[in-house]
Parts: sequence; structure tokens; C-alpha cells
Amino acid sequence: MNIVPRSLKVITTFSRANVASKLRLLSSPTVNNGLASRFQPLSDGYTNIGLVNGPNCGACTFRRYYSDVSPKHAASGAKTEKEDRLKEKTTADDDDDNNFGKGNRTLPRLMNFPEIMWPSLLNSIKNWVMVHFIIRPYMDREFNIRDFAYGAKKAMQVISSKLMNGDFAHLGNLVSEEALNELKPVIQKLSVSQRRQLEVKESDIYLTFPYQIGIMFDEENKDVQKRWVEITMVFHVLRGLKEMRESGEEIPWNMGTMPEYQDKVFVCNYRFIKEYTKGHESDWTVNVVNHFKPIDLVNELKRH
Repeated sequence: MNIVPRSLKVITTFSRANVASKLRLLSSPTVNNGLASRFQPLSDGYTNIGLVNGPNCGACTFRRYYSDVSPKHAASGAKTEKEDRLKEKTTADDDDDNNFGKGNRTLPRLMNFPEIMWPSLLNSIKNWVMVHFIIRPYMDREFNIRDFAYGAKKAMQVISSKLMNGDFAHLGNLVSEEALNELKPVIQKLSVSQRRQLEVKESDIYLTFPYQIGIMFDEENKDVQKRWVEITMVFHVLRGLKEMRESGEEIPWNMGTMPEYQDKVFVCNYRFIKEYTKGHESDWTVNVVNHFKPIDLVNELKRH
């Protein structure tokens, strides 16, 4: 599945007059209950984030206004990625230990999406403009990025747990159909130990930030101006972080470079989407899921 948008148009200036001119095609702003109310708590204390799978990109032509153009795919390319996946041994619980340091990823890439680790200053500025000059005035007056990040962490905990258990049947209202179709064959080939690495506890997340906020319009339908908002979130995870803190263990700032921590540090990229078409608003759902270890990327760079 091609995750990278087919047509991108970048907003390069953000004066009030410019923003107003870009949004003349938008219908009147719609007031809703806000982002926090869209993340409805489940009985188990987790969070439900969506009942709709988002737009069908194959059937529509979209104009997307992004805070920045999505980064290119990893340098290894699709061909190398497929070769790496074929090399992965997933028949025993100790596959990770056997492959570590031998050039293979200890956790295969879940989706064909570029790995994102750190925030971009330029993106952060543009994201702020997107929220305060486009989303809040024209789409959702109650939108708050902090509330969204809180709900996103809860959602990731639920999704990662279900992915670990292979519970795809109960992900239909959380993850888009296209994303599930790409995730299933990869996760089904993972070993038991690799699947365990997918589960993320909220208490183990030590850094969360929105990397990119984008807005999409459907230009084919002249009667109804369809529109969606996409937010790519990045989560940094240290397994056992809660226990370390409770025991008083000091977490070093450079833990990513220390061998005893390298196998415990993960980064997760989740992209959320929500339709804001007047009269057809949806809940948030996820169309990109990626979990990876920074040490795997370092090893790949060394090989290349």
C-alpha cells in the first residue's frame, strides 16, 4: 500500500490573508464537542478512538495541505525491505537474540512508512499555525493538541496490545482497513518474542510529540467539500520505565547509546485521521502503525 500522499501542496506562507484565501472553499465552521470527547473510555480503562476507516484514497483525488512534505521512504527501499523480511527467522522464540547484531532487524518493519524519531523545528512552527489558524477557526473550535496527545497515547496502548495478541477482529473500529491489510501478513509471521515487543504500556512512554499535521480536501465532489485532518504522532518507549522509576533507578540521558538499554528502547509512529466534512464528522482512526528499535536503524546505517 502506498502510504505517501499522491498529491501534496505545501503551505509556504501563513499570513492571515493567505490562510483566509486558502480556505474560501471551506463551508461554515462547525462547532463540535472537541477532541477530548472523541476519545471515549472503554470499560477496561483504555480508549476507543474511531468508528470510521477514513477516506478511500484510491477512489478520490485529494488536495492535501501539509505542514511539511512527508519524508522519503527509508534508504533501503522497498526491494531491500522485502529481502530483509525474507531473511527474518520467525519460527522460534529466541530469533531476536540470534539475529541481533547480524544485520537483520530484531523487529521487522510493520508498514511501508518512513521511520520518524525526532521533531522538526520547522514542522513544529507550521503545526502550530495549522492548529490555530485553520483547524480551530474553521473545523473544530475545541481542538487541543495536548488533549489529542493524551488520547493518542491511550489509543496506542489499546492497539499495540491487540496487535500483540493478533486480535485483528477488534481493530476494525480503531485501524483503517488498508492499514490492517498491510499489518496482518507481517504480524502473523512474527515470533512469539517479537509479538511481545509490540505491546506498549502508557507508563513506559517517556516522550510524545506530534511530528506533522496535515489537511486533505476532496476536489472531485463539487457539491460537498469533504475534508480530513491527519496527525502523525511519535512515541518514545523504554520498557520497564515505570518499575525503574519506582525502584529509584536513575535513567541516563544517553541510554540509547548504552548496550544495556538498547534492546529496551522503541519508537512508535502512529498516524491518526478524522473526517471533518460538515454533517459527516467521524471519530479518530489510525491509518499508519510502525514500531521500531533505534538500534536497528543504526545497524542498517552501518551496513550501508
